[in-house]
Amino acid sequence: MGQSFYQYLMTERNPKSYEPIAEFANNAFYDHSFPKNTADFEVISRYLEENGSYLPSMSIFDDAWSRFLDYKD
Repeated sequence: MGQSFYQYLMTERNPKSYEPIAEFANNAFYDHSFPKNTADFEVISRYLEENGSYLPSMSIFDDAWSRFLDYKD
């Protein structure tokens, strides 16, 4: 199995940054229920829609997902 989205997202963490993807990563780090072991877009998207109150816009997830796909290649 390749790298999970969460593993990638943790490379974007930066507690001093106000950049949206960094803030998303910082908040996901503290979300103990985040689906950490998957690279399935639907699973992660559904989880965030139902539980990601810390994510002000799903477009941030879409941007992070795009970076993840580029990172995997």
